[in-house]
Amino acid sequence: MRSVRPTGSDGQHRSVLSPVSVTGGVNAVEQWQQALAEAGELDSEVADRIISVHGSRGVRAIEAVAEGRVKQYNDFTVVVGYDDEYIVEDDGCTCKDAEYNLDAEDPTDLCWHALAVKIAGEIDAVDDHDMFYSEVRDLL
Repeated sequence: MRSVRPTGSDGQHRSVLSPVSVTGGVNAVEQWQQALAEAGELDSEVADRIISVHGSRGVRAIEAVAEGRVKQYNDFTVVVGYDDEYIVEDDGCTCKDAEYNLDAEDPTDLCWHALAVKIAGEIDAVDDHDMFYSEVRDLL
């Protein structure tokens, strides 16, 4: 049974399950992270779990990982977005979504950039760069 359903004319995915639901002391993010670690790859079952919890943010995160847009520098982890590059540290992000739309008290309420970092980290899909992002950013 699939637990994601598109709603509205915008085609946005909406979660049927609450992302803060806890099973055995583990929140929904920790549940899909555990499933991803066990699978060792982003298979369709784990992707469906991510999307069921995070909706369109999960879809965008999966796309970013598949396209190799998660970059690790010596000083920061960066996700290349559509309009800019975003620094992600400890589940926090420099994007406007994280700044204005997310509940900082909810550990499962993450922007797609932070989700992409979590996913890429679990499946060793982070593009490593042996340089400092602060130096690269100055050149852009």
